[in-house]
Amino acid sequence: MVGQGVLRECLLDPEIESVLSIGRTPTGQTHEKLHEMIRKDMFHYADVEDQLRGYDACFFCLGVSSVGMKEADYRRLTYDLTMAAAEALAKVNPGMTFIYVSGTGTDSTERGRSMWARVKGATENALLRLPFKAAYMFRPGVIQPMHGEKPKARAYRAAGVVMGPLIPLLIRVFPKYVTTTERIGRAMIEVAKHGAPKKLLETQDINELALEVG
Repeated sequence: MVGQGVLRECLLDPEIESVLSIGRTPTGQTHEKLHEMIRKDMFHYADVEDQLRGYDACFFCLGVSSVGMKEADYRRLTYDLTMAAAEALAKVNPGMTFIYVSGTGTDSTERGRSMWARVKGATENALLRLPFKAAYMFRPGVIQPMHGEKPKARAYRAAGVVMGPLIPLLIRVFPKYVTTTERIGRAMIEVAKHGAPKKLLETQDINELALEVG
């Protein structure tokens, strides 16, 4: 869902010249500056290194729910999958800005009781150690889809149906905890262009950065 919203904002931004979408399935979109790379194996990129060169930023929006998953399985689809892509990109684009979608409550100590928070924290810490020009961790809380974006996970789709009418109210009442797919995309673009004052960006930071995109 986040990836769909971020892609929309990238295609709309006149300063972004080219977008490469990497995923297991097509986006279903066509645009003159959109190129797609469909890969069944998201853990190895040695065969496409040349196609990854020359990009200024990576907006990493892949992720899975930890509900019902064992830690080893969740770590493979969170830490291992993310680092495979990030290490490949750092090798061919050291001047790149890497932005990772994490989540509110992520555990930077990697020692807390929450499994998903420990794994996300380990992923963030490892990304920050890579030799990119810069790396930023986005930690959104509740996210409102704005332009027809839909999560793939059934549980999230159901939650969206239930909470959807309430989210505009939540944004007004709890601006520190609620954002939108549009704001996340705009904030990522702003950070890629101009950087940010800190590496870990919570919901309120994301919302403030989104307003700076001109």
